[in-house]
Amino acid sequence: MKSAVETLNPTRVRLTVEVPFEELKDSLDAAYKKINQQVTVKGFRKGKIPARVIDQRFGRGAVLEEAVNDALPKFYTEAVNEAEIDVLGQPEVDITELKDGETLNFTAEVDVRPAIEIPDFSGIEVEVDAVEVTDEDVEKSVEQLRERFASTSPVERAAQDGDVVTIDLEAKVEGEVLEDGIANGVSYTIGSGELLEGIDDAVKGLEAGGEATFTSELKGGSAAGKEAEVTVKVTQVAARELPELDDDFAQLASEFDTLDELKADSRKRLENMKQYDQATQAQERVLEKLLDMVEVPVPEKLLEDEINTRKHNLEHHQLGQMGLDLAKYLEIQGKTEEDFDAETKEAAVKGIKTQFVLDELVKQEKLNVNQEELTEHLMRRAASSGMSPDQFAQAVVEGGQVPLLVGEVARGKALAVVVEKATVKDTNGEIVDLDDEDEVEQATETVEAAEGTADEAAEDKSEA
Repeated sequence: MKSAVETLNPTRVRLTVEVPFEELKDSLDAAYKKINQQVTVKGFRKGKIPARVIDQRFGRGAVLEEAVNDALPKFYTEAVNEAEIDVLGQPEVDITELKDGETLNFTAEVDVRPAIEIPDFSGIEVEVDAVEVTDEDVEKSVEQLRERFASTSPVERAAQDGDVVTIDLEAKVEGEVLEDGIANGVSYTIGSGELLEGIDDAVKGLEAGGEATFTSELKGGSAAGKEAEVTVKVTQVAARELPELDDDFAQLASEFDTLDELKADSRKRLENMKQYDQATQAQERVLEKLLDMVEVPVPEKLLEDEINTRKHNLEHHQLGQMGLDLAKYLEIQGKTEEDFDAETKEAAVKGIKTQFVLDELVKQEKLNVNQEELTEHLMRRAASSGMSPDQFAQAVVEGGQVPLLVGEVARGKALAVVVEKATVKDTNGEIVDLDDEDEVEQATETVEAAEGTADEAAEDKSEA
């Protein structure tokens, strides 16, 4: 076999392959054997029909077609390996010449990973938010904890903000009660915004036994997005009572003996959260700077497929779970379809560039992924998919997606290398020394967000 490569553009090549006919022998033998098992000829046992009889009865052309279909993938793969090109997607194959007993010639056009030059990235500088936890932040955190330990007790008065009411609901659309439009014994905290728009104004001022009707757009169910006439009946009004902020509360709500110790712990946790957010912000901004430094051609077919995948995942997975279609989603977002298409394309381009650039860095920096790093990544992805680690691991192995997970971690390590060499300052002008602990896994999460793969992969694994 002989092959040659012609570069059509930075992301696409044409392979020209010439195969001597004798190299088709194995495929021809396999073709005769396959046809033998599929047909019957009077006078011959099944599977024992001579080749000359198959040629006479069914045509040599049918045999050649079967043999070529069997052989093409092997010869294409050999040509790709010989040319040492990194192909993307499926090729467009065209048989240019097939002479029985002489030669098989074909061409294959296919997208390839573009050659990328990574410049010196040690001079990257980014600014991030300073880690500052105020007394107000601490008080808010403690107050949220206090809310969780609130108790309720029924009262004989009109409902007001902050009360917990038990209500019955009935929704009508165009005068007809919906099959799924009745709910009884619903507990609702007035002002929480957790139910229908307009319900707060409807129930405030009502005592137990009181009833009101209001109009609201349904958020879910069979009539999601439609205007409904909703009747609400209050069956109980309960006042919420918050515990006193003292040492007794600290002992009730935590492992600490005093309120001061609880507040100190809240401050420490808030600092850790903000440091994590700061590290993520640094990684995102360093990645943006790196992508701006590198010229990355994007294969058109790969971009088209990525855009279609993102649209499919949004419409059939994310929006479907919320009971929305694309039109309603765009209306809620205040966007046109043109806006949505432009944003999707921009995100797809960024995702592809991120993968290409970081994959090149993985090779340049000779980065490897060890078992511990892969296991840690698998555990996190399992948690995000709602599956147990064993179920997730089985789905990954059965789907042949272990290399994909390895690639994700490797790209996270590549980003961590860039961040380590970058200069990161906060808004106060102070140099930020990012914590190395969990740095790779956090960087992997940042890469997944940029590539737009986290939710997709989790969905794919859960379906598997």
